[in-house]
Amino acid sequence: MFYRLSDQYRQFVRELIVNLQALAIVLERRGYIASCYTWGDELERATFIVNIGSEHLIRLLVSDYGISWTEIRDDRELMKLEGAEAIGQLQELMDRLSNPESAQPVPLIGMEV
Repeated sequence: MFYRLSDQYRQFVRELIVNLQALAIVLERRGYIASCYTWGDELERATFIVNIGSEHLIRLLVSDYGISWTEIRDDRELMKLEGAEAIGQLQELMDRLSNPESAQPVPLIGMEV
């Protein structure tokens, strides 16, 4: 059972990394500065970074060790989430960035950009 769970988690990480790579491309086409760097064999680790405003960055680290979300503004860490909370925050960010009514990046957690 645990080998199966381990394989499922590795597959989840690979799929998440592929989606983050595609997301970085889409965000760049929309005018955001975004990138997704991978390392290791078979898409097992990645760093996704997007600039959502002046000195306001989001970094998502993904590996078979875990997933972490860090929000950084003016070189200071504002928020750090792990696991399912990190994925939920990523979805919230995507919902806000894909809002067609807003031409400017929308701040997270009620902060102004």
